Amino acid sequence: MEYISRYAEKDIERALRSVGAVLVVGPKFCGKTTTSMRFQNSFVKLNTNSRIKLARLNPMLALNGERPRLIDEWQQTPKLWDMVRFEVDHRRGMGQFILTGSAVPAKLEELHHTGTGRITRLLMRPMSLWESGDSNGKISLKDLFSAPPSIAAENGNDLHRIAYLICRGGWPQAALLDSDEEIALDQAFDYYDSVVNADIQRVDEKGRNPERVKLLMKSYARSQGTQTSLAEIVKDMVINDQSSLDENTINSYLDALRKIFVVED
Repeated sequence: MEYISRYAEKDIERALRSVGAVLVVGPKFCGKTTTSMRFQNSFVKLNTNSRIKLARLNPMLALNGERPRLIDEWQQTPKLWDMVRFEVDHRRGMGQFILTGSAVPAKLEELHHTGTGRITRLLMRPMSLWESGDSNGKISLKDLFSAPPSIAAENGNDLHRIAYLICRGGWPQAALLDSDEEIALDQAFDYYDSVVNADIQRVDEKGRNPERVKLLMKSYARSQGTQTSLAEIVKDMVINDQSSLDENTINSYLDALRKIFVVED
């Protein structure tokens, strides 16, 4: 499958020259592992039960390999975090490890060190319209701040196309399927279903009502571009929720969505 170049490549490359290990975080399916693979000289994927069990029994097996060593789904074996930190201190070299994984975070109580000074955290988001080839890029954010004598360009996308791109999102695989809009949109619906029915349940192992998650996400979407209080969101949700709701409950739901990068204030 064709690879789409990402802005994050420059950030990863720079970080590997300035710190011992790089942790790439961001929403599921935004391209963290695929992009990070371009910088590794060896890698291990902890994506099967046998590999996870082996890494837990002997974590050094996951760390051994030519540097930079990419460890994908590292959060399946949280003790790797402290071992990576130790190896960075012991070897005193830059760009030793790249850690990637799903959006569901590791349990913090299993991490004994913050990684400050050894492991830098890079946030990778879904693609911009320029990355996906849906913007001509004639005007950049940098240009807007450099105060040029004039700044103007024409965008060839009509309103229907812009609405479609908003709904499709910046998921790399969907962009590659862009010739078939219905299929690309199906992936966005599948992502949404995964969030409300599975991912949000795995954040902290707390059971959350999928229908309530849907109501929250719809209310949150309606509030984009405005300064809306949590009380207003609760009021909006109560209209369609028969049970009583309080701000603490909804705030816990929002915290879970933030941890898996579904919402970002």
